[in-house]
Amino acid sequence: MNIYNSTWIGDQLTVVASPDSSLLGRIGIVLDESRETITIIEGSNEIILGKQSIDFKIGNSDVVINGARVGQRPEDRINKKYRMA
Repeated sequence: MNIYNSTWIGDQLTVVASPDSSLLGRIGIVLDESRETITIIEGSNEIILGKQSIDFKIGNSDVVINGARVGQRPEDRINKKYRMA
């Protein structure tokens, strides 16, 4: 199973690119995921990130995930076939 099709809840998320510079470098544990957002806990703060506006890495993977490509519910994303670019 590749990183796109695995469940991300409980894994570390690192934001590597975003048009919003305040999101760059954010690191937290994934608490929840919806079709359009990912909720992480960073320290004692819960932060809701819009998938459309971030590129991120999960865990210790080197794969950068474009949030706009994974804009579906987690249960739909797990079974989807992604073409690697």
